Amino acid sequence: MQETLGELIYAPWIYVLIALSVLLDVFLPFLPSGVIVIAAAAAAAGTAADAAVIAPPAPDAPLPTVCALVLCAAAASVLGDLAVYRLARRGSDRFARAVARSRQLTGARERLGHALARGGGPLVVLARFAPGGRSVMSLIAGVEQRRAREFLPWSALAGLAWAGYGVGAGYVGGQWLGATWLGTAVSVLALFGAGALAAFLVRRRPAPEARAAQTS
Repeated sequence: MQETLGELIYAPWIYVLIALSVLLDVFLPFLPSGVIVIAAAAAAAGTAADAAVIAPPAPDAPLPTVCALVLCAAAASVLGDLAVYRLARRGSDRFARAVARSRQLTGARERLGHALARGGGPLVVLARFAPGGRSVMSLIAGVEQRRAREFLPWSALAGLAWAGYGVGAGYVGGQWLGATWLGTAVSVLALFGAGALAAFLVRRRPAPEARAAQTS
């Protein structure tokens, strides 16, 4: 298993697979993009661990691979966010009607609009870890006709944070347990745990109007 995964991480198509999965999961949140990223990072870690037994200087070799994984996943994340943002911005009236029919999307719209207006873009970063949060934030930013310079820098930071966390979790799991399914599973659980915490924190924050009503 370690040899198979180690060979895959150096195959160029693995980066294409990662880019496509991360790019498309903004439209199809059920795609296992995070699992793919983690598995690739775990493979890189397992390859480094095996190489260390043979030649001590080898552990530095996977560093460019790890950086490439982070940059590949982060760039695809931003491109996906930008695609949804542009689509929602162009069809803002139609998407706005769809948002108005959903209580959850309406609450997200109020939170994001208020956050961006106050420079509170960290909400975009936090929502990137929550299941479906990336799709919602990109959609709402477009519907609200937010300027690209208000949303995209936070989208880029969110993509880097998510990719860095996923690759880091996969790499640590791979170093600890080797490039095995167990190491990948532990790293995936760490990613899901971060997503559950992010979802809890996002939902816990009341919308601006709700906070105003509570304080009045």
